Amino acid sequence: MSNARARTWRTQFTPWRSAGNRTETGATADEVVRSTGWVFNNETGKQLTLADFVETGDKEVRRYMRQFGFTPEQLAPLTLLEIGSGIGRMTASFTQQCAQVIATDVDAAFLERCHETVGQHGRPERLRTTHVTDGRTLQVGDRSVDVVFSYITLQHCERTDALSLTREAVRVARDGATIMLNYRSWVPADVALIPLGVLVRALWRLPIVGGRLSQQRWATRFGWQANRLSPDDVLGYLYKQPGVEQRLGEITVHHSAKRARSAKQAGVTVQPLNRVNASHWWLVIHLKG
Repeated sequence: MSNARARTWRTQFTPWRSAGNRTETGATADEVVRSTGWVFNNETGKQLTLADFVETGDKEVRRYMRQFGFTPEQLAPLTLLEIGSGIGRMTASFTQQCAQVIATDVDAAFLERCHETVGQHGRPERLRTTHVTDGRTLQVGDRSVDVVFSYITLQHCERTDALSLTREAVRVARDGATIMLNYRSWVPADVALIPLGVLVRALWRLPIVGGRLSQQRWATRFGWQANRLSPDDVLGYLYKQPGVEQRLGEITVHHSAKRARSAKQAGVTVQPLNRVNASHWWLVIHLKG
């Protein structure tokens, strides 16, 4: 299937295409943030600026790095790959802390703006970008990065794409690397949210109306939640991939203290983490050295 056709039928890409169009036509980064906040960090407002936008990302980057055991001194010499950078909300902070950052996204326009964001608020000489043209494959060499990070991205992919990107995270990570990936799992509200999401994605296919609808924050919050994956779904998939199991070292599933989780795979640690959404969970893998 061609790239163009694949993207046409992946309706969860529709908000990104709409935001990408606005990103390309926006005169300034501040205007882009104000008009596309419904995609990148669920914030809107006439006074929202790029600096505000980046500040929210910086706070989250520092919190998660600390919670997952990285000190600034440990991050300083490392190469980090970010799956789903958008226009650089968290990327700018990563370039301040790491020796090199590879930002990836499904929309090339986002990556152009990511350079702009990092140019104003980060270290542009440390940034490299790569376009995920097919939504599932990273154009990065095997065992070439020290850290892989993804936050609130994989839930917006089709199930098979999210799993493929998980496998890709292992492929591009060096021996001894750390992988930190965020997923969304089932909650009781999904009894209503899943059918609504299916309906919204169907409406996105409509000419004219669909494009406008995809720019509404309420619609994207229903429609772009394209999958639900449990720890067993992800780990069961990974352990079936050729050459992956023997690379996996210490594995931890972090979840909200508001909701218990489990993992069938032997040797996997499951523990709560502060300030995690009840519907989210993190997979942290330390690859064998």
